[in-house]
Amino acid sequence: MIRFEEIKRSESMNWVQRKIYLYNVTFGLYMLDWWERCLFNILVILLMWFVCYNGARNASEFCKRHLW
Repeated sequence: MIRFEEIKRSESMNWVQRKIYLYNVTFGLYMLDWWERCLFNILVILLMWFVCYNGARNASEFCKRHLW
């Protein structure tokens, strides 16, 4: 059951704070120390960069082969 304090707290958060809170709760980062959270976030950023970089490379190769 949702308590009144939780509802009041969620109403006072702005959109960005809610998304950060949801990210921390979804991946269980709220129970980690600050340096563990930082390490996890660095790994996520590196993984996202790797996926985006290789996706862009493959998309450009696909366009060169099939569209031009």
